[in-house]
Amino acid sequence: MSLHSYSKVWLHLIWSTHNKEKVLLKDVRKQVSKFLYSYAEEKEIYMRTNYVNAEHVHALIDLPTTLSIDECLKLLKGSSSHYINDNRLVNNKFRWARGYGAFSVSESQLKKVVDYINNQEEHHRAKSFTEEYELFMKKYGIKYVKNG
Repeated sequence: MSLHSYSKVWLHLIWSTHNKEKVLLKDVRKQVSKFLYSYAEEKEIYMRTNYVNAEHVHALIDLPTTLSIDECLKLLKGSSSHYINDNRLVNNKFRWARGYGAFSVSESQLKKVVDYINNQEEHHRAKSFTEEYELFMKKYGIKYVKNG
């Protein structure tokens, strides 16, 4: 009998554009979303859903046993910024901000998180990205240090 590694580690990932600039237009956001799905599949990262906003991304993944959270985010952020620049989807050189948020999600909360991610457009009519992110930090008990 061979030994295999198994896990089910759902993560809600959030990352933003450099300086939280709203540079991703609606048609570009759809292209980046599709790219993230296909790239994740290529890297054997199961991505349940994602939503690309003008200045940030939400993704729900099942973290594979072969990657750390940091390695996973480097792959997703690095490949997507490369894709955006190679295809000249924005006017200037594109880059994501340093860092990210990675929040654990229990199996019982999956539907709620999927709905939350898929409802981003409606959600951000009431809250800015910064307000949303600060609420995540508070909810998860993380000391949040604002930049500048």
